[in-house]
Amino acid sequence: MGIGEGFALASALVWAMAVILLKRSGDTMGPFALNLFKHSLAVLLLIPTIWFCAGPFPRMETTELWLTMISGFLGIALADYCYLTALNLIGAGRTGIVSSLYSPCMIVLSYLFLDERLSLVQMGGFAAVMGGVLLVSRGSDTGMPPGQLRRGVALAALAVVLMALGIVMVKRILETHDFLWVVEIRLVAGTAGLLLMMILSGRTRRVLAQYREPHHWGQVITASVFSAYFATMLWLAGYKYAMASVASVLNETAGIFILIMATLFLREVMTLRKAGGVALTFFGVVLMVL
Repeated sequence: MGIGEGFALASALVWAMAVILLKRSGDTMGPFALNLFKHSLAVLLLIPTIWFCAGPFPRMETTELWLTMISGFLGIALADYCYLTALNLIGAGRTGIVSSLYSPCMIVLSYLFLDERLSLVQMGGFAAVMGGVLLVSRGSDTGMPPGQLRRGVALAALAVVLMALGIVMVKRILETHDFLWVVEIRLVAGTAGLLLMMILSGRTRRVLAQYREPHHWGQVITASVFSAYFATMLWLAGYKYAMASVASVLNETAGIFILIMATLFLREVMTLRKAGGVALTFFGVVLMVL
């Protein structure tokens, strides 16, 4: 297993931990306010990280800079807001399952724009991962209004497509420029996009009022650090050092990790079918990293 594949798996595990914390934080703070807070915190945390670990600002072409900023807006301002809204609507387990659309979307985009191809063994691993994810998604009772379920599924799917587009746009830039600077540019652009959305939608007072309300701030801050700081850096590192299509399939394990942790910590039900899906998914991961 290469370093890129290791980063991709680590990001999936850390993201799963973050999702459980975000779900609990989202019970008291709205998705927009939570999204803005966690990415603003990540922008600040990356400043000392860059100071100690990175070189001077990279010499980027104007096109590269714009692509990086647009990637941040799509993958942060829009995608994360859709994801957090879906998380509140349909729960951690179901949102994780819908996120299985990520790797097929990424494989198609990588084929079209990055000229990437999977080997026969890797295709077998992809089939096993997707089979495991589909297995855990079947036969579950929703226990919620159909309209709410449809809206949550649609928002989760939109988040996945936006994240995939953002990564394809920035993949080559990650490979050729200082990693931490690219991460920071994306975060700054995404956070600026969130601020612009807040102002244009007239929700500034509502968001600020949410920050003044009582919350489990220790939990909110921990969730923000795990999701927007650690998970983001590991996630993008996976795409820097591995093929985008391979990293995306390994990222699918986040849905399985979420399912396991949702069972352990959120008391969501783990059935025999879901357990089989977990086993099949991890078999697929083994094939992907051979």
